[in-house]
Amino acid sequence: MSFKNLISCRDVLWWMVFSGIAVNFMLRVNLNLVIVAIVPPPENSPIISQCNQIDNTKINNVTLLDNRTLSTFGNYQLNSSRMVNDQLFRWNEYEQGLATGAYYWIHWLSEIPGGILARKYGTKVVFGIGNLMAALLGFFLPLAMNHHLYSLIFIRVIQGLVAGVAYPATHDMTAKWIPQNERSKFVSAYMGGGVGIGLTYPLCGFIIENVNWEIVFYCTSCFGIIWYILWLFLVYDTPQQHPRISEKEKNYILDNLGTSVDHEYQETSIPWRKILTSLPVWLTILSNWGAVWGYFTLMTQAPAYFKFIHGWSINKTGILSGLPHFMTMVFSWIFAHLCDWLLRTERLSITNVRKLATFICAGMPSLTILGLSFSGCYPALAVFFILCGIAGAGASSSGPLANLVDLSPNYASVLLGICGLVVDIAGFLSPIVVGILTNENQTIDQWRLIFIIATLNMGLSCIIYSIWGTAEQQTWNRYQRVVVDVEDNNLTMELKKTENNHS
Repeated sequence: MSFKNLISCRDVLWWMVFSGIAVNFMLRVNLNLVIVAIVPPPENSPIISQCNQIDNTKINNVTLLDNRTLSTFGNYQLNSSRMVNDQLFRWNEYEQGLATGAYYWIHWLSEIPGGILARKYGTKVVFGIGNLMAALLGFFLPLAMNHHLYSLIFIRVIQGLVAGVAYPATHDMTAKWIPQNERSKFVSAYMGGGVGIGLTYPLCGFIIENVNWEIVFYCTSCFGIIWYILWLFLVYDTPQQHPRISEKEKNYILDNLGTSVDHEYQETSIPWRKILTSLPVWLTILSNWGAVWGYFTLMTQAPAYFKFIHGWSINKTGILSGLPHFMTMVFSWIFAHLCDWLLRTERLSITNVRKLATFICAGMPSLTILGLSFSGCYPALAVFFILCGIAGAGASSSGPLANLVDLSPNYASVLLGICGLVVDIAGFLSPIVVGILTNENQTIDQWRLIFIIATLNMGLSCIIYSIWGTAEQQTWNRYQRVVVDVEDNNLTMELKKTENNHS
């Protein structure tokens, strides 16, 4: 039996998209743990002063900082001349929020271009180059941080810009490779970001405590370069272009996509007005907004919350901040199989499957984050609620993300670009809100307010989509193509509309 019969090209594509998104998130979150390692924490953990807990070491098994050990974070000995006494690393909470949120400041600018470029040049080039450039920029972060806060912000802004093409570019490839009844399972690859985070935080904690915080950026950038080399050799934009695909698999894909493959036709233009005025598109974007706000709040702020509120060591913070994200991928994969089964057996309509997934990824996590907001004095409960909240976000691959492909397979990358443009606002607003609310005021009450804001964003978006949302393919998904007929050496141009129906 040949190798291509043992593992399909769709399986290889899943793993490469999965690992590419994982690398993309490794490069965006590595700073989050480094930040909490290089800035001085409060002299006393709020869990002691506000919860009447005197001996925090018995509760959390960590060593608290006092006046004699201000330059010690967990087991990691800081270089006082560079990190504690130098103003460079005495960033307050607002400045920390600027640093962690800078990645998203103009990240949105590349979302729509990423989708358009993927349609023109292919996902292989756009996604690959985006991740590669973000990885190369990561090598400059230690130098930037040692120079000035604003130089760090500048590098992060550019890094976010070039990496912003990833998600919209992948949707174009998904529409060309994956039949609808496999789409939930395949889009679970987009949750590779959860595994990327789950690996990055413990790895960062270990490196910071045992080597040096600067090595964190070098390691994650090297992962990005290795991934890019594999991506070049293993991934192709369409089944027709793949040199190693079996005829059986290629025919299966083309027969089940429901897409016209008649190369006589040439696409004319993107129906921008119809897309931008489409209510189903904006309802899907709204459902993404809620899920992203809650997920980004937990993803970005979990290290700071565990470090500054509960006073945990940087190594323990890394482990407990990363662990829930593994659950995101596991849950996403299991739930995606359930959704595909519901579609194959016609037990639920495509719209109801997407609504169910949206309730799981936004509605239920909103309740767990609400529970988190009232668990400040109970570390075990805080870990439980974060675990449940982040794990539930995995259903977004079967809900809001897949819904964009359902609405318009032909313009899926453009839709995801528009969606990313909007929801990226949550990416940089959330850290700024946290920075403002906790600036020189690291209290359990302030963090409760942060989590309640996330709850409202997730809950309201889920309710609105559940009432009015749809996953039915839109009429403007139809291509208008130009047919070229050659008769007696005369060219006759004829406009013809062909429908791209997906069963």
